[in-house]
Amino acid sequence: MSKRQILAEKLRKRRERKERMKKFRAIKKARRAAREAAAAKLAALNPAKPVLSATRPIATTLRAGTTPPVAPQPAALKSAAAPTPGEIDKLKQRAIDALERDVADLSRLSAPTGEQSGEIERIRKEVDELKREFYIHLGAWQRLLLARHPQRPYTDDYIRLLFENFSEIHGDRNFADDPALITGMAKFHGQPVMIVGSQKGRDTKQRLARNFGQAKPEGYRKALRAIHLAAKFGRPVIVFVDTPGAYPGVDAEERGQAEAIAHNLREMSRLPVPIVITITGEGGSGGALAIAVGDRVYMLENSVYSVISPEGCASIMWRDSTKAEIAAEALKITAPDLLEMKLIDEIVPEPDGGAHNDPEAAAKMLDPFLTRALGELSHLSARQIVDQRYEKFRRMGQFFA
Repeated sequence: MSKRQILAEKLRKRRERKERMKKFRAIKKARRAAREAAAAKLAALNPAKPVLSATRPIATTLRAGTTPPVAPQPAALKSAAAPTPGEIDKLKQRAIDALERDVADLSRLSAPTGEQSGEIERIRKEVDELKREFYIHLGAWQRLLLARHPQRPYTDDYIRLLFENFSEIHGDRNFADDPALITGMAKFHGQPVMIVGSQKGRDTKQRLARNFGQAKPEGYRKALRAIHLAAKFGRPVIVFVDTPGAYPGVDAEERGQAEAIAHNLREMSRLPVPIVITITGEGGSGGALAIAVGDRVYMLENSVYSVISPEGCASIMWRDSTKAEIAAEALKITAPDLLEMKLIDEIVPEPDGGAHNDPEAAAKMLDPFLTRALGELSHLSARQIVDQRYEKFRRMGQFFA
């Protein structure tokens, strides 16, 4: 290789290095601008203090049952209305997404130097910390959206990841099989168990076949048949709940939907084997409670459990389903709220960003909770199990006792 060729090669490498550094600085500048813009938007949306009117107050005489007239608000005050928690969470999520895209762009730089690699790794750690803080302090509505995420793990995923030798039980021996509920026998770390769980489906075809996870009377009677088998053979029952509620159709009512739910509540309350419940997504109303009477009730970090959906509550209270976000906060449907009210026993953590980001990790996090619950309950007699379950549910709601 001649001296001229060597010199040309050095010049070419120097030009490439300059181009990489130029691109790196441009992306870094864009990232800083995106962060500043997001911060400016959040600052602009902070609620402004109400401006006191300098005009003379108008004296009015009010009759009983009337309300005082409200002075018209300036357009500037209307535009400075406080943002809802959901809007703030959306802005934060967009800012985090922008930062993640910037990190991905920086990572695509060809052959970054040691200094550049260190800077990229530092930025990635900052983004991970922001995501962790964001998901820890999510509002009720944002947690509900995570609980409804279409890629969230369902019962069949937990069966695949946690259990062995699963053998499904079909039909209620009376009318039909209900695909919205999965029941069957399996082994959990070598111990025979009975599994009951809701199943929604991934795509449109599966969701229609599974009726969007809304069980009919035959589904609850199939679950009852399974737990009676568990009691007969002394197997613990493990339940996964993820349903918006029981199916409200005419055909379900004709076949006795309310009776099927009530029958399950009675039978599960006096079942002489351990029952471990996990709310993995939505726990909606009586449709969830019909399979959720147990000795241990766990909730995944981003799951919800309520007597009615926020949309239904808003439609009843305000005749406006668009106020579902306000209803979600008022209903106290999140795991921390329910743990504080002692309606559940423990909260199961999820991977960063939610269980849908890493179903395998979510299953691994749930595994020790199920193992510990079965170990604690296996030392109790049938009479002790039933008595403790009765006392557990009798204590619920005694906030002023």
